[in-house]
Amino acid sequence: MVGDATSIYFVLRVLKRDSSQKEHKLSSILLRAMLVVGSIKAGSVSCLSGLRGGRRVEALIKPIWGCQYRRRSITTMSMNKRGPELLKEPSANKGTAFSESERASKGLDGLLPPRVVSQETQVQRHIEYIRHFDNMLDKYVYLMGILGRNEKLFFQIVMSNLMELMPVIYTPTVGEACQKFGKVFGGARGMWLSIKQHKGKIRETLQNWPEDDVRVIVVSDGERILGLGDLGAWGMGIPIGKLLLYNACGGVDPKYCLPVVLDNGCNTPALRNDPQYFGEDIDRVRGKEYDEFVDEFIQAVQARWSPQTLIQFEDFANSNAARLLEEYMFKCCCFNDDIQGTASVALAGIFGALRMPGVERDLSKHRFLFYGAGSAGIGIADLIAEELVTNMGMDLATAKKICWFVDSKGLIYNGRHALTKEKVKYAHEKDFEVAADATLFDIVKIIKPTAIIGVSTIPQSFTKEIINFLSETVERPIVFALSNPTSKAECTAEQAYQFSNGKAVFSSGSPFDPVTLDDGQYFVPGQGNNAYVFPGVGLGISVGGCKHVTNAMFLESAKTLASLCTEEHLKVGSVYPPISEVQDISAHIAVATCKQAEKEGLATRPVPSFEEVRKVFYHPTY
Repeated sequence: MVGDATSIYFVLRVLKRDSSQKEHKLSSILLRAMLVVGSIKAGSVSCLSGLRGGRRVEALIKPIWGCQYRRRSITTMSMNKRGPELLKEPSANKGTAFSESERASKGLDGLLPPRVVSQETQVQRHIEYIRHFDNMLDKYVYLMGILGRNEKLFFQIVMSNLMELMPVIYTPTVGEACQKFGKVFGGARGMWLSIKQHKGKIRETLQNWPEDDVRVIVVSDGERILGLGDLGAWGMGIPIGKLLLYNACGGVDPKYCLPVVLDNGCNTPALRNDPQYFGEDIDRVRGKEYDEFVDEFIQAVQARWSPQTLIQFEDFANSNAARLLEEYMFKCCCFNDDIQGTASVALAGIFGALRMPGVERDLSKHRFLFYGAGSAGIGIADLIAEELVTNMGMDLATAKKICWFVDSKGLIYNGRHALTKEKVKYAHEKDFEVAADATLFDIVKIIKPTAIIGVSTIPQSFTKEIINFLSETVERPIVFALSNPTSKAECTAEQAYQFSNGKAVFSSGSPFDPVTLDDGQYFVPGQGNNAYVFPGVGLGISVGGCKHVTNAMFLESAKTLASLCTEEHLKVGSVYPPISEVQDISAHIAVATCKQAEKEGLATRPVPSFEEVRKVFYHPTY
């Protein structure tokens, strides 16, 4: 079908709603709109007005992509390729699944084994081979090789085995992949923008990307990759991995996605001294020059594609993450998954925990202690406070007081030195003494939290004595060890359940296996995986034609995710629905995002139903 299937789908929907349009005219109008949208170039939407019913279509399309409909250049080029060049094009290659007629017409005769096999057979062959690997990184490398050769086959393998392969293509394996990215690098994917080479000409450089319809960009500067520190240009594994989840979990077509690294240097000497490191060999650029680099990128994206192209900030350092989000939240269509996505998933888990037997159901009566005061922890506390203010009638100052923070220098309180602007928000007055060298356990005994949230990347910091104390002072303590990858988790699921004799309501950032205690208690620990939320939010932003992304959208996403956790899930200790249901979850969150966007006046398309969203999901069949 020529043109943008997603846009045309919603055009048809609106036209059908209009009783003034005769049913027999719909096919004609839709066909003409498809032909025009599929062939016009940027800034030419006005030519729609010459069609019968075209002004209606123009009025719907124009605000969505800012008059920037363009040709699908990658698709067009792929269709024109033949022979060996076709087999080298990942978006069009089918390998041994090309039919006999396709082989004859596309110059493939003799270039493939004679027997035509189905995609299902290809999937089975590769998944069996993948299962032979003991090492997760080997599985990752093998899968990325398939992605570089046959895109649809890759996604069919992943989407058919999602529970098994999500830990391979993202956390925890992606962390090791980033640490060794120069060694496992299998070919260019995405764009690498260097502050030395491209500052001052980013807009020109973006013209080198062959796709003229980009809807979702994940961008990182590589300074804080998971809990692993500054990996510079090797952090590209994160934007690539996040977008693979957009595709596999959120149904966004890969051709609309672009991973980007902003290379402004690296402050890890061992990495820069590695001969296989391919990033800029300079100290990180800071201050005005860095801000100009980021700003130029944002403006270039809007000029090259659309003001409504979604930009997801990923793994920026704490010193930049919150301030960049604050700067650009209403200047472009953007969000920061480390701040807002993590917060939404964590709050959904808290909502789930409140439904557990023995847990106080009133959120306002809990006391949260965050271990780690970076952008993720602050983001979670901010969303908790927003829920208390928006839906429980609290004033903001009172809402914030239920959240306490511990950073590398100890408990955060009013009057303590070395507090950033973000930390000051949670620097409360204290009526107790706390020693300068107080341990986390000392602070837990003082604060007496009902919930402890780990976002510190300090492994094994939730000790037996801490969890024992919590389970003695609280009937069912909430213990969330959210740091990634697994090696950075504050405790394991087994430790949380064993140390609390099964009382703890546990969740983690990386997956853990089910746990059976000696007394027979069985638990399936929930994983607070951001893949529950950000693909659905991004999909909702796209199908809703949303102008900006707000915190309220993530609050609604948290509620939606929590509502999908059933009593059966809660009975085994899981505060989330199974990740195997993530596509349906993403569709529900997309609808919730669109509804909130409409409520805030930020949507330019009608709110779709769940069924309508599912119909526009990417399906990687040949």
